[in-house]
Amino acid sequence: DYDFRDAPGTPVLCLPGLTRSSRDYHRLAIRLAPGRRVICPDLRGRGRSGRDPDWRHYVPTTYIDDLRHVLAALGLDRIIVIGTSMGGLLAMGLGLLMPGGLAGVVINDVGPAVPAGEVTRIAAYVGSDRPVKRWRDAVASVKTLFPDLGYRDDRDWLRAAHGTYRRGADGLLHFDWDPAIARALVEGAGKVPDLWPLFGALRRMPCLAFRGALSKVLTPETFAAMKRANPDLIQVTVPGVGHTPSLVEPEAIAAIETFLAGIA
Repeated sequence: DYDFRDAPGTPVLCLPGLTRSSRDYHRLAIRLAPGRRVICPDLRGRGRSGRDPDWRHYVPTTYIDDLRHVLAALGLDRIIVIGTSMGGLLAMGLGLLMPGGLAGVVINDVGPAVPAGEVTRIAAYVGSDRPVKRWRDAVASVKTLFPDLGYRDDRDWLRAAHGTYRRGADGLLHFDWDPAIARALVEGAGKVPDLWPLFGALRRMPCLAFRGALSKVLTPETFAAMKRANPDLIQVTVPGVGHTPSLVEPEAIAAIETFLAGIA
């Protein structure tokens, strides 16, 4: 909770991707605060949040219910949502369920259609913990898992590793999520609902969408279809990056700051 009590702007809720945590948003949150309060939760089963003993709860409806409780507890009735990957889908869900509470939405590298092959690939690495001994090994693993992040700086790769692994009681570095998340993915693979109505709900509010130029999750075809469905959608393609942009690339920062400047 990057809470500057006298921050004048509408608060921002940052939602991470499927296996990610609040740490992915630290640099962006520091940039946006103190102009506005920034809330970066760890969804259940990730980061510092507890793991659910029932894998069936690792579904978007549960996450959205959790988020609505968080907003109620914090007394926030109007927010801007920034959502990366699955977090972007959750932003769409919030837009449908509480449209009056959203002042704007930023979607990062996800759309209403995700290629089935990408869902299978993601489930394959999410469902098994592969502990390593040293941070340099963790960096090598991240480079293998996410080769299109586009980082050129060793510090960025190490930061990505710290957002992927956490040291366990056994002294080893483990993935910082519950592998049971994958079971919910696999079980629901054949029951994916039509997400275009969720995206359609965003026409009621200002919306900015990012695509990594190398992304296989948000295809050029889906990105173009999103613009046809919502002509007011602001779109930015981040060059040299796949799934997902970090949102601290110069193109992303400039677009986000301009977008937020238009929202009180």
